Amino acid sequence: MRRPVRDSEDSHRKLTRRALVMGGAMAATIAVLGGRMRYLGVDQAEDFALLAEQNRVNIQLIPPDRGLITDRNGKLIAGNEQNYRVVITREGAGDVEAVLNRLSHLIPLTRGDMERVLRDVGRNPSFVPIPVKDRLSWEEFSRVTVNAPALPGVSPDVGLSRVYPRDTDFAHVVGYVGPVSEKDLEGIENPDPLLRIPKFQIGKIGVEKWREDVLRGAAGNRKIEVNHVGRVMRELERTEGEAGADLMLTIDADVQNFVQVRLGEESASCVVMDVTNGDIIAAASAPSFDPNLFVRGISSANYNVLMQNDHRPLANKVVQGAYPPGSTFKMVTALAALADGSLDVETTVRCPGYLEFGGRRFHCWKHGGHGKVDLARSLAESCDVFYYEIAQKVGIDKISEMGRRLGLGMRHDLPMSAITEGILPTKEWKQTKYKQDWRIGDTINASIGQGYVLASPLQLAVMTARTATGRAVVPRLIRAIDGVETKVAEAESLGIPESHLEAVRAGMNSVVNSQHGTSYGARVAAADKKMAGKSGTSQVRNISASERETGVVANTDLPWKFRDHALFVAYAPADAPRYAVAVVVEHGGGGSSAAAPVARDVLLRVLTGALPDPADYPETQRKRIQSMLEELRLRNPDGTMPAEKKV
Repeated sequence: MRRPVRDSEDSHRKLTRRALVMGGAMAATIAVLGGRMRYLGVDQAEDFALLAEQNRVNIQLIPPDRGLITDRNGKLIAGNEQNYRVVITREGAGDVEAVLNRLSHLIPLTRGDMERVLRDVGRNPSFVPIPVKDRLSWEEFSRVTVNAPALPGVSPDVGLSRVYPRDTDFAHVVGYVGPVSEKDLEGIENPDPLLRIPKFQIGKIGVEKWREDVLRGAAGNRKIEVNHVGRVMRELERTEGEAGADLMLTIDADVQNFVQVRLGEESASCVVMDVTNGDIIAAASAPSFDPNLFVRGISSANYNVLMQNDHRPLANKVVQGAYPPGSTFKMVTALAALADGSLDVETTVRCPGYLEFGGRRFHCWKHGGHGKVDLARSLAESCDVFYYEIAQKVGIDKISEMGRRLGLGMRHDLPMSAITEGILPTKEWKQTKYKQDWRIGDTINASIGQGYVLASPLQLAVMTARTATGRAVVPRLIRAIDGVETKVAEAESLGIPESHLEAVRAGMNSVVNSQHGTSYGARVAAADKKMAGKSGTSQVRNISASERETGVVANTDLPWKFRDHALFVAYAPADAPRYAVAVVVEHGGGGSSAAAPVARDVLLRVLTGALPDPADYPETQRKRIQSMLEELRLRNPDGTMPAEKKV
């Protein structure tokens, strides 16, 4: 049966309405999807591209382990200790200041710390990790680790930091490390990328600086995947770096410690050298300082204390100090005169206590004079007039040439800072330096190590070693690198006739072992350990004519800075030289009284391998020596080294 026409029209209208509603809904859905796609694909394209880019692989440098430094017997001098720290990267953190504020609730951060980090962040590429805080306690380190998910760009890290377990003993020799500065980077054409890492430590002075090339090592790297907030997702690859080479020094840490303790709080220095190969057994400068303070960041207060100390604890007097060598220079003048033919062992000079020349008196230290003096006696009793007379015949140029042959007036090539060349003057030198002609009076002053002549304790030790052996002994400080010993070439002959050297050695032997010798009080009683030496006292002020008339003011009555320097050089055993020593005590007074006893104690320490035996001293001195040794033992209970720190 056919449906009525009206019913068909109603059904058609209903279908059309439904189709329109469904079509409209579909159109609306498509419009919304299209709009969202446009928003994501066009309007937010840059943001999402950045997020995708940040969820990428980064490459980070891994600092290498710094090489160790040991003494000649393998005892640790400079090592590395674990250092818990926190670093931050700008690309991971986003708002660095906000992250630092959150981090400050977990570990102590000062405003200065945060300002430094913000400054370093701005100066370096966004992927470079910037140290925020180091030397954290385990508790502080753990708090940061646990809260790391809430600290974008922040990474707890375990690195290595330099430590010097022997504190003050090697401060001047080994030096210390510190963060790279702009000054360090000056003059480096293509700096190692490691040097761009903030707070990366490099050597600042001493062996740490001058052997940085082998101690630093080579960096490693690791590839890590980080997400868009800088959080490390996983480590993809790791290439370990190459650790720095280990250095073995020629120095004996036990002897170095003994010398440092023996010098005490004097402003002084001492060098001990093996005359057979040039090995430096000890090189102590006093007073010293703790290099660990500089590694950790020395405070202004502590630094000012060091800078204001008139004994100059920061200076390495062993190589930086340039002193008038005083009478220790007389061996140079004597050898120059022997070589020139102006002097032989029989030559005598009359000493009335002064020399008249050019209307001026050049005084001998002994007011009444020494009378008739030959070479041996001139050295034993340190007669000045003898050298005034022979120097005029030889001339300054030949004296200085002999000094250079013996190791003075030159910079010895050692990995130490600010090594002085000293001064061995010549006629040409004075004309170049002062535009003045050389005068005979200049030669007279130079003949006894005064005037323009300057030498360091290291140079004086070399001079003594060469006099003892007749060979051009060269000082050496590095014994081995990564277990491979540095080669020592056999020292060449100085070309000085043995008879000349024997004449000077005989005089040096008399200085200590003759009853009339200036340093007889510092002699060694043990026959197999006797030393030969020469004292020196160098003036640091002019003595006026009126003072000589009324009496020269004693050193003990003068302010410390106006007192004479005390010097002593020696070698032992006297009949078979093995070690040479040079001691300088700034403003110490007489060389025989202030410097010679130190040299004797140090030589006995080296020769015996332990604290000196009182039996090796003259009987009348043994009680006093026993008390001194007991005091040294109290300062070092084991008699050799202070207890080592754990590293």
